[in-house]
Amino acid sequence: MFAPVLTLREKAPSRLLLICDHARNYFPEQYNNLGLSDVELERHISYDIGAEPLTRLLSEKLDATAILGCYSRLLIDPNRGEDDPTLIVSVSDGTVVPGNISVDEEEREHRLDRFYRPYHSAITEQIDKRLAGGRPPLIVSMHSFTPHWNDWPRPWHVGVLWDKDPQTARRLIDGLQADPAIVVGDNEPYSGAAPLNSTLNTHAALRDLPHALIEVRQELIANRSGVEAWADRLTPILLDLVGKE
Repeated sequence: MFAPVLTLREKAPSRLLLICDHARNYFPEQYNNLGLSDVELERHISYDIGAEPLTRLLSEKLDATAILGCYSRLLIDPNRGEDDPTLIVSVSDGTVVPGNISVDEEEREHRLDRFYRPYHSAITEQIDKRLAGGRPPLIVSMHSFTPHWNDWPRPWHVGVLWDKDPQTARRLIDGLQADPAIVVGDNEPYSGAAPLNSTLNTHAALRDLPHALIEVRQELIANRSGVEAWADRLTPILLDLVGKE
């Protein structure tokens, strides 16, 4: 049975909390994939390719709780505020999304209740539990990005996005840059300052919790060997970030 959110290692000891907004390209049957072809469902417009297996493996290696959004971002984007005009898009990276063209207020509210709010409630619940136990979480959001945008090749292998917490971001960037084989983006390929109503801003920045967002280029984690390589690369950096526990 479909559930819009999946929490892994709910009682894990680490204060690290991993979140993955765009883990899957799943649509409940009644949505008929919003009228999109199977080819479009496998593109970055539908989900973050490789982000779920990488988050799962990091959760295992670090014994850390992870929260996964289990529906396509095209249904409703959990990384936007409820009043954001791009919450439900009718066009994404040049692709028309037929099932989103005529979304009315009733359907919008249904998607908020069925998909969006349960995901955010799960994050809030995990944060509140940790704060009540006197262990404020360090929140890391896992994403992946397409290697080309508007026919322009993106040179970064990985990017760290940040806004309100430069200290956490700097430690991640420094750890990644210690490997001369990879190109690390500092607020690339996107700025961490926008959108202000993103998941991290809502759950971390506004609550003054340490946080950062990691973006890995999608083809680097599109198969198991790539996922394992990046999990091995990120694990010691994240361990250092949270310290000995």
